[in-house]
Amino acid sequence: MLRVIDTETCDLQGGVVEIASVDVVDGKITNPMSHLVRPDRPISPQAMAIHRITEAMVADQPWIEEVLPFYQGSQWYVAHNASFDRRVLPEMNGEWICTMKMARRLWPGIKYSNIGLYKSRNLKVQTPAGLHHHRALYDCYITAALLIDIINTSGWTPEEMVEVTGRPGLISTFSFGKYRGKPVAEVAERDPGYLRWLLNNLDRMSPEMRLTLKHYLDKA
Repeated sequence: MLRVIDTETCDLQGGVVEIASVDVVDGKITNPMSHLVRPDRPISPQAMAIHRITEAMVADQPWIEEVLPFYQGSQWYVAHNASFDRRVLPEMNGEWICTMKMARRLWPGIKYSNIGLYKSRNLKVQTPAGLHHHRALYDCYITAALLIDIINTSGWTPEEMVEVTGRPGLISTFSFGKYRGKPVAEVAERDPGYLRWLLNNLDRMSPEMRLTLKHYLDKA
């Protein structure tokens, strides 16, 4: 059983206002759970505009520590951009798997938001009535559909997905140099010599950039 988990927060630093999960068992989505949570800080206007969870909605809700036992007990927790959910939640006592990192490994050069991947992979899932994107349970269903697609495409076991999550991910777009803002896949096709030059001449390079350059050069 893989437990897909999602949080909505007060801001990018944390302050959980909603937590939800679904379980993926034998390729099926089951056991949906969700709780609104009283946060430890005010909800920022920017966050409220995205998830539409107001201060009034969470004022009398339990603290995250009170609801967390409902979500613990899985060996594997899955989230899209798992490093964020892992950081804002208390310890879950399980291994984390990141659908964003796995998608970067499987399908380089596309948009990596969970909704972007859901659409580009042409996935279909029945989401809960009355909810919308950026509510935690709705996003759990989207991520669960993506997880099932990843498993069907890759054949990875949970242990292998944990390993992929722990590795550096591929970079999709150059953030420096003459191709700043250009997709790496596009540059690799048009000017593979530039990638070779970077690999041989850049002294300081992130593990992600080194992995990305080698990935595309190996394909050339």
